[in-house]
Amino acid sequence: MAESNEKKASCLCGATGITAKNVTHRVAACHCSTCRKWGGGPLMAVDCGAEVALNGEENVSIFNSSKWAERGFCGRCGTHLFFRVKGSGQYILPVGLFGDDDGFVFDQQLFIDEKPSYYRFANETDEMTGAEFFAKYSST
Repeated sequence: MAESNEKKASCLCGATGITAKNVTHRVAACHCSTCRKWGGGPLMAVDCGAEVALNGEENVSIFNSSKWAERGFCGRCGTHLFFRVKGSGQYILPVGLFGDDDGFVFDQQLFIDEKPSYYRFANETDEMTGAEFFAKYSST
């Protein structure tokens, strides 16, 4: 298991702050069509588990993006804040929210079968197709 620690993050305008108690250092790129439509490209994110506190929660807007997940963004500045699994409460946060790169390692690509051909990453990574992802995490 990757080493974890507590980190703080915030949106662009500072109206929403996030404290994540268990931030993994493994950065994953999600190439699914929903993530790409949400952010204009792959979502570069880290798993933060369920122990996440939102400061300024009154500024957070939630979008019900699928049967099993929802996405949160700052209602003031529009910053993408999280992808949250409904069943477990697990938060996936865009890595850029943390403002530093200390210890983060990009080593995973998800929904590789949905990645368009107009970009590719040079890093050697573990790769999962959508079917492999759902087979592994179907209990959530």
